[in-house]
Amino acid sequence: MSEAGVRAVVEGIHSSPTQAVLFLSGGASQIIGWLLSVPGASNTVLETVVPYSRMSMIQLLSKIPSKFCSQDTAEDMALLAYNRALKLSTPGSPVLGVGFTGSLASSRPKLGDHRFHLSTRTADRLWVSTVTLSKGLRTRDEEDKVSSHILLKAIANACRVPATFDSGLTESEVSDECEKQFDEDQELEQLINGQIYFKIYPFASGTDMSSAERKIILSGSFNPLHDGHLKLLEVAASICGDAYPCFEISAVNADKPPLTVSQIKDRVKQFKKVGKTVIISSQPYFYKKAEIFPGSAFVIGADTAVRLVNPKYYDGDYKKMLEILIGCKKTGCIFLVGGRNVDGAFKVLEDFDIPEELRDMFISIPEDKFRVDISSTDLRKSFGM
Repeated sequence: MSEAGVRAVVEGIHSSPTQAVLFLSGGASQIIGWLLSVPGASNTVLETVVPYSRMSMIQLLSKIPSKFCSQDTAEDMALLAYNRALKLSTPGSPVLGVGFTGSLASSRPKLGDHRFHLSTRTADRLWVSTVTLSKGLRTRDEEDKVSSHILLKAIANACRVPATFDSGLTESEVSDECEKQFDEDQELEQLINGQIYFKIYPFASGTDMSSAERKIILSGSFNPLHDGHLKLLEVAASICGDAYPCFEISAVNADKPPLTVSQIKDRVKQFKKVGKTVIISSQPYFYKKAEIFPGSAFVIGADTAVRLVNPKYYDGDYKKMLEILIGCKKTGCIFLVGGRNVDGAFKVLEDFDIPEELRDMFISIPEDKFRVDISSTDLRKSFGM
């Protein structure tokens, strides 16, 4: 493929809304230069990692793979890249995880085949390809170029960008491809099982959040969603300024069975009805939410703030509580605290003692800006639920 052809495909990729993380090992190195040398790369490339040594790959995968160059390893890399892209992407953008592992020509003759495996993972699709090259036909640089061309085409396809070109393979070098499509139920099952970090339902419309520096997240069960929730997030957004407001439900509960797919979909319908974005995540604890939503502002009630700094919930260990919450602080997360009824009285952040090391993490929402005394629990009782 000509340089002009490569550039045209890369320009198409950069013009798409998809944001990607690439994990590459053992080949396809030229694609990094192709993607980064064309203006607009920051629209697409969130991160590129090259785990080239055995130990680097082991640390990336958090395990010793049965084979370092295999279809399974490429799939694992793509899934890890997808989850990484979820964390790094602009709120609401479609994301792509790319995994590539190759065993190409080297300075020493190889006993096995010259081959490579690549995989792309999006919200609703897993695509995998294996290519075995004719041994001795090309130099290392030529094999790397062929693998880079094929990976570029795979990325273009995942971004829904037309890319029809000659990959440079001979008639005997057939690409062995397989694809799995996921529907909404399967994606939610993957989330419940911990395979993917979260799923965004971007129901909010009419607002450009592409420049938002952080997410403002109001977490809860929302069973049901009520006006108090909507007002609290609205006030929090006015305090934070340029940010992406969204609700968040954890499918996995710390002390209850996980939500079922049907329960999740029922609760999601509430947000579609009012046109508000909701995230379904797999993390019930705030210190884990901080890891998958770094830099976010979490909107909580005063009762939750009290529990967050209570050593009782950290095995009675004050130092453990500090260590965990300082870890949250290091991710850039803060907590916006709204007043709540606590033991029959309306309480705000200032009514409680927050450890000095953590005080700048907690920002009070003034009572004159937000006060709602009803809760989802009260509503369920009133409805006889």
